[in-house]
Amino acid sequence: MTPDQQTQLEAAAFRRLLKHLDSRKDVQNIELMNTAGFCRNCLSKWMMAEAQLLNITMDYDQAREQVYGMPYSEWKEKHQLPATPEQMAVFEALQAKKEND
Repeated sequence: MTPDQQTQLEAAAFRRLLKHLDSRKDVQNIELMNTAGFCRNCLSKWMMAEAQLLNITMDYDQAREQVYGMPYSEWKEKHQLPATPEQMAVFEALQAKKEND
């Protein structure tokens, strides 16, 4: 496999991941964080960091729009539910564990 082919495959897989996440708006970011250790916002931060490494101008709002497929404020209003006390307890326990590792 050539480096260009590798890049094309990685880009296609990432687009597929974004499409999958878009089809699962019912899955909340807190659930992703608690289960997988990353969420849509993490993907946005990673995209922004990679843009900076490549000298591409992209701020956090632009990165989130790439990941969410719309402005974050719109997505949040339409799809984000408040985290339950149980979800927050799991999240906080995982964060504490990370800090102690």
